[in-house]
Amino acid sequence: MIAGLHVLLYAEDAATARAFFRDVIGWDALDPGDGWLYLTLPPAELAVHPGPGRIDGRQEGRTEVFLMTTDVHATRAELEAKGVEFIGERDSGVCNMAFFTDPDGNSLILHRRYAP
Repeated sequence: MIAGLHVLLYAEDAATARAFFRDVIGWDALDPGDGWLYLTLPPAELAVHPGPGRIDGRQEGRTEVFLMTTDVHATRAELEAKGVEFIGERDSGVCNMAFFTDPDGNSLILHRRYAP
């Protein structure tokens, strides 16, 4: 039985990336030693969408990390207060998203959570 999900992002500057997810995003950290830092995640979902991966003109075949929230606008304001610069927003009436990147340029998307 699958008990969880482990996501691995590669970073040119791992210390900066770790600090971003720990201090800006606010995830708790586990330190197993040897320079590794694991961040505990909130509940997760895995969405498997049909097609080649092109959404809103972004590059095909990319992996994107969606950070789910119940209030995109409030969470965006909190992150902007911590220095995060957003690069766009989309509200289709069904879902609301705001786009930004981590310090290594990995695509991150605030997304209104569907499930309670």
